[in-house]
Amino acid sequence: MAEGRATYVLVHGAWHGGWCWQPVARVLREAGHEVFTPTLTGLGERSHLLTPAIGLQTHVDDILGMLRYEDLRDVVLVGHSYAGLVVREVADRAPERVGRIVMIDAWAGQDGESLEDLAPEFFLQWLDSVTEEGVIPPHPAAMVGVTEPEQVAWLEPRLTPHPRRTFSDPTKLSGAVDTIPCRAVLCTPDGPMPFPQLAKDFGWESTELVVGHDAMVTAPAALANILLEKV
Repeated sequence: MAEGRATYVLVHGAWHGGWCWQPVARVLREAGHEVFTPTLTGLGERSHLLTPAIGLQTHVDDILGMLRYEDLRDVVLVGHSYAGLVVREVADRAPERVGRIVMIDAWAGQDGESLEDLAPEFFLQWLDSVTEEGVIPPHPAAMVGVTEPEQVAWLEPRLTPHPRRTFSDPTKLSGAVDTIPCRAVLCTPDGPMPFPQLAKDFGWESTELVVGHDAMVTAPAALANILLEKV
C-alpha cells in the first residue's frame, strides 16, 4: 500500500447493501484511498440469496472471505448499525488484517451476546410484529432519519428484507478485537438506541455527528471526513 493511502472496508447494516456507501466511497476515493463496499448475503444485489437460515456467521464469513481473497491488510473496517456485530467478529477472527475499526451508530456485544440481547424492549416488540417467516421487511426511510424527498426516493426502493436470525445469533469473540483501536461515531446520541452507552462501556473515543441514523445518506461528506481521521 502506498504511503498515506488507506484501505477502507465499509460494511452496511440491516436492510441495506453495499450501494448505500456510494456517496461516502466517492469522497474517500477522491482523497486517494482504496474502498471496498461488500454486500452481505441475502441483501441488496444479493437479495436473491435470501433465506431465513442466514445468520450472523454467514455475514461474518462474507467479510472474512473478502479480506482473504482480496488479500487486504491494515484495513479501516467500518460497520454501520447491525454491522457493528459483523465487523467486530471479523476483526476478532482476523486481527492481523485490521488496523482500526469505526463503529457508526453500531451494535456491539460481548462474547455470547446477540443484537436481541442488546436491544430495547420496544425494538424487540416491533421486530416480533413485522417478522414474517424468519424475514424482516424493509422499513420507511424516516425510521432511520431520512426525510428529504430526494434521499427518500433514493433509499426506499433499494432497501430489501433482512434475515431475523442475524439478530438472534450470538457473537463469538476471543477478545482479540479489543486490542484493535476503535472509534465510535454517534449519529443519534439522544435517540432510543443504546449506541452511546455501548461506546462508553467499551471505552471507545466517540465523535458526534447528529444527522440521523443513516449518516451515509444524509451527510456523506461529513461522515467521510470523520473516517479520514485516525483514531
